[in-house]
Amino acid sequence: MQGLADWWNGVELWVLGLPFPFQFAVVMAVLLPVCGLVAWLIDRIVDYASARFGPSSEDEPPLGSR
Repeated sequence: MQGLADWWNGVELWVLGLPFPFQFAVVMAVLLPVCGLVAWLIDRIVDYASARFGPSSEDEPPLGSR
């Protein structure tokens, strides 16, 4: 675990040593795909959960829907 912490500290120091425009570009190049992946996973999990635990076809329709 110490090796991972040392590696991460090295990456942080490398990013901090870059000029701001390059810091921004590196952070966006990493964060945008990661956030997109997390959003896609959340969407899949919610879609699966709503299909599994949502209303069944045997349920009565909501009031006022007819």
